[in-house]
Amino acid sequence: MARTVKPLSAKQVSKAKQHDKQYHLYDGGGLALRINPNGSKLWVFNYRKPYTNRRTNLGIGAYPETSLADARSVRALYRELLAKKIDPKSYNEEQEQSQIHAHTETLEKVARRWLEIKRSTITQDHAKDICRSLELHIFPALGDLPIHRIVAPVSIEVLQRVANRGNLETVKRLCQRLNEIMVYAVNTGIAASNPLAGIGSAFEAPAKEHLPTIQPSQLPILMQELSRARINIATRCLIEWQLHTMSRPSEAAGTRWDELDLQACLWHIPASRMKTRKQHSVPLSAASLALLELMASIGERGVFVFPSSRNIGDHINSQTANMALRRMGYGGLLVAH
Repeated sequence: MARTVKPLSAKQVSKAKQHDKQYHLYDGGGLALRINPNGSKLWVFNYRKPYTNRRTNLGIGAYPETSLADARSVRALYRELLAKKIDPKSYNEEQEQSQIHAHTETLEKVARRWLEIKRSTITQDHAKDICRSLELHIFPALGDLPIHRIVAPVSIEVLQRVANRGNLETVKRLCQRLNEIMVYAVNTGIAASNPLAGIGSAFEAPAKEHLPTIQPSQLPILMQELSRARINIATRCLIEWQLHTMSRPSEAAGTRWDELDLQACLWHIPASRMKTRKQHSVPLSAASLALLELMASIGERGVFVFPSSRNIGDHINSQTANMALRRMGYGGLLVAH
């Protein structure tokens, strides 16, 4: 017959004195208070390991930091685990590793892994823009926080600083990017839920603004001013190349000689450089071919049609055309897009 153990009282626990030798006070169900000769008291749980049936003790916590009620709560959890054939010691080790892992998975670390995956679906310039926005507005305040501690109120407070400067379009994009990061964290098991799903509604929507441009009738004037402008010949050719090919700044600036089929008069832009991630072929007019001949004649033919004058082996900056247009007096009137 199993021995009946009378549960301990809080008074018994607090009044227990040390002896010359270690001894135990039993509360039943495997829970005991171990009193050491130096007077310290430790809660222990005695149980049989699943499958091996070997008896072992597992420390629960020191008294009085861990009260009798606390120890009983832990005992209840351990007995529930044992009923499911789960070793409480193994369970504790897994929980500890999980906590360590959770605290090392900071927002910045998770965001950078998310961005590496996203790079396969966006252009290089777009990836740089995302990284730059996070480094400027998000990482300084939230980057070191474990992902499980990211909450809406704190994130909104950080984004509000950007909104207060009138950068509502930036806020909108940051909200979208933070949401994507959190969705990635949930899908990869790093976070249990996405607490930032609705943070965009905390801010005023940015007013839609069309990029500035000139009327078709003003194009001849632009071409005349371009021919007289004190700008690098490669920059002038780049602007004209965009006009003739109707390409985006990053696509035009990164034009490679191996993308050009001069016999077929086609420029094949690979999917990796397109915003839509689909290959795009552009017919080349006689004027476009003339620009290519000019670029081939003014320097050593390398990888890029419009090589950088500062970084050997790289192409001209995608914003070079816009900077040149501003110097020509077209700031706020026309952008190379």
